[in-house]
Amino acid sequence: MPTLKYFSGKGTPRQYSVHKPVTTVGKAPGNDVVISGEDVLPNHLQINFDGRDFVIEEIERVGALRINGKKKRRARLVHGDRVTVGDEAELAFSMFAEQLKQPRPDKPEGAPTGTQLTQVGGHEIAGVRKLYAFNEKLSRIRDVDQLLDAMLDSVIELSHAQRGFVILLESTFDGAMSSGAKGGSGDHKWVVRASRGVDQAAIADPEGKVSDSIVQRTVDEGKAIIVSDALNDTTFGSSESVVAMQLSSVMCAPLHSQGEVIGALYVGNDKVKELFRKPQLDLLSIFAGQASLILQNAMLVAALREDKAKLQGELRDKRFGEIIGACASMREVFRKLEKVAGTDIGVLITGETGTGKELVAREIHRCSARTEGPFVTINCGAIPENLIESELFGHVKGAFTGAVMDRPGKFHVANGGTMFLDEIGELPLNLQVKLLRVLQERVVMRVGSSKPEKVDIRVVAATNRDLEAMTKEGTFREDLYYRLNVVNLWLPPLRERGDDVLIIAKSLLSKYAEELASPVRGFSPAAIASIKKYDWPGNIRQLQNRIKKALVLCENKLLGPDDLDLGATAENKILPLEKAKEDFQRRYVLEVLERNGGNRTQTARDLGVDPRTIFRYLEKESKLA
Repeated sequence: MPTLKYFSGKGTPRQYSVHKPVTTVGKAPGNDVVISGEDVLPNHLQINFDGRDFVIEEIERVGALRINGKKKRRARLVHGDRVTVGDEAELAFSMFAEQLKQPRPDKPEGAPTGTQLTQVGGHEIAGVRKLYAFNEKLSRIRDVDQLLDAMLDSVIELSHAQRGFVILLESTFDGAMSSGAKGGSGDHKWVVRASRGVDQAAIADPEGKVSDSIVQRTVDEGKAIIVSDALNDTTFGSSESVVAMQLSSVMCAPLHSQGEVIGALYVGNDKVKELFRKPQLDLLSIFAGQASLILQNAMLVAALREDKAKLQGELRDKRFGEIIGACASMREVFRKLEKVAGTDIGVLITGETGTGKELVAREIHRCSARTEGPFVTINCGAIPENLIESELFGHVKGAFTGAVMDRPGKFHVANGGTMFLDEIGELPLNLQVKLLRVLQERVVMRVGSSKPEKVDIRVVAATNRDLEAMTKEGTFREDLYYRLNVVNLWLPPLRERGDDVLIIAKSLLSKYAEELASPVRGFSPAAIASIKKYDWPGNIRQLQNRIKKALVLCENKLLGPDDLDLGATAENKILPLEKAKEDFQRRYVLEVLERNGGNRTQTARDLGVDPRTIFRYLEKESKLA
């Protein structure tokens, strides 16, 4: 295998294989043979191999070159030739195979790079190693610009190009991702998303270094191309950009997303002709695939953020804090929330399971003067009866077996803030009496203690049970009911909230798609129809769980009915005629109320009923069977 020996005057000569069609020599680190010296140019000379002869020639006229002591601009090399570059850089050419030294791991700056190879196939091995190293960076670097710069540095080093570019079609991103120089001609306008030179720095005026015609050809055909001598090429030689930039060697590979061309990976060297060959083009195409992956992920993140911002804009007048709703019944809830949040009066939140009662309680706390204090939640139905008194009011040491120390209760913890009693209808009768005393006197008695302790709290309660009916049955104290139910906030089930279900679904999708890094962007038309048609017996909690599950399992960009378990079996159940009539009347009243902007008087007039009928629907005094 033919070789060049470089005598640097610093120990053992460095040896390089000369097996490629074009081997470049110069001071710049991107050359195949990197040499030093005051008179050595960044790209000084090249050795061309046509399969039989090795021809050495200067790249620029000012480059000093001597063959066996004689000045030459171009010459055929023979075995034993001594080449002097500049005044002091010495090279020796050999036609015979020699054992080449591997670069040491601790090689000094300027030592041979991965282009100093031990065998003809070494260039491909170096490419694979670079690709492997770059893939490792993919998992560590999150910034898109850093990833593209690192990838271009690898491509430039492997291909010996002077510069490299990542180019995107502007229409692909609609300006959302575009940052950098713009150019283009014909049907395609493009943006330089990243640019790098051999010095690993961004390129000034990058659009002036890229050929429009070569980029357009790549994008139109969707295939990688090599232009070995652009000025004399029959296809591109007459191109204005090629002539203006005096281009020599160029490679360009398309970038794809979802089967569509979205741009190109472009590298070039203006000094060296016939620099690129098929193996290098294959390697560029592999790196273009990596660039496509990076950009697809960036597009996904950008699109999710854009969708989130758009959704937030749409929700601006359809939410109260974290509560979303645009239907008449929810606007009535918002109206009451604004009035009661700033007071300390008792609030009872009613509604089916999963309608968001705790969320409403948190908004009451957030909008109150107690917002800096604690918000403490206790589920009265989730604690065993023999423990709930201690959980609520605390205990003293020795009050019962296992009480080895004094312990405060939830009411102590909530001091200065808000206490949320969820599922209040599950509270045993004997504790209802003690709770009533806390509400009336604002004092708490620990289990095993006779010493009352003052507390400053606001109590908000919630239930999915009919407490009024329970008072008639004797299972809930009437005096406690009226103490808790100073203001009642009834939350309608999701099936009665019209298009709110879609607004909430889109909001949940946007929130959890970003959290779970899911590729899902939205719902298919069939999924939207199924969401609106389904009863949602578990209300918002059920919708939330279905969307979370679908985002984890779905591999498409749009969720379908089956992803949400809303296939053919998810049809609305058949109701008795009277129940169906009642449901229809309720929905119709709420629909007319919504059309009238929440005006109950006008709605009553339109429907020909007493205004109290509208109020009764909103307060849910007439419960669903």
